[in-house]
Amino acid sequence: MSDHANFTGSVPEHYDRNLGPVIFAGYAADLARRVAAHDPQQVLEIAAGTGFVTRHLRDLLPASAHLTATDINPPMLDVARTKFRAGEQVAFQPADASALPFPDGAFEAVACQFGVMFFPDKTQSYREVHRVLAPGGRYLFNVWDSHKHNPFGRVTHGVVQRLFPADPPQFYRVPFGDHAIDPIKEALIEANFIDITIAVLRREADVTSLATFAQGLIHGNPVAEQIRARGSIHPNRVVDVLVEALREEVVADPGRMPIQAIVFEASKPG
Repeated sequence: MSDHANFTGSVPEHYDRNLGPVIFAGYAADLARRVAAHDPQQVLEIAAGTGFVTRHLRDLLPASAHLTATDINPPMLDVARTKFRAGEQVAFQPADASALPFPDGAFEAVACQFGVMFFPDKTQSYREVHRVLAPGGRYLFNVWDSHKHNPFGRVTHGVVQRLFPADPPQFYRVPFGDHAIDPIKEALIEANFIDITIAVLRREADVTSLATFAQGLIHGNPVAEQIRARGSIHPNRVVDVLVEALREEVVADPGRMPIQAIVFEASKPG
């Protein structure tokens, strides 16, 4: 696992509490609705994180459906488990998206929210999803659009670059670095998917507290550890600088800011 995908320590709590309600929740509801519209009975979620999509899926799928939520970081799944009651048809299991521990054809739908960008071998991950899907099954996933369309990511990356000019942490290149539609489409075709549809979804996200949101942007992902490793500036100082940059360039406090994602749907031939 690369250090860009290491969501451990205190990261899951910050991710869930400070980032999730602002940038993840709305897209999670959208992705879950798209999955549930196909009425699948066996559903796999990869890179499930702290369970935003997982919770929506369990609310939308019929009671007879079984949902398996996986992530390469067990601490993220620990937070996700707290969102479910005993007896709900949800299984949690650590798993690498490039080597899924499931038999061929086991699922009728696979979902992935903002995870593909972190997979070291994206092509292999598409092959693995294709393998575990039943004939006619659907793969639904989203990715962030570029920094141009997500100014919170651009400004956060810029702040980190400015504060560490000699050796800047590179985390904020990764979530926004896999947005080109044609290469993703071609990789899906190469993995033998068909009926590929693509939607660009722009939203206005509510930021109720810039201080809380900035805490999430630094402490809710591996960039805080990358900052600590450099030793010259404490992550909380970066948070303070980021609050002012966001207020100046992106959003009032409180306020609304534009965010944009791209959703892909693809089928395994029946």
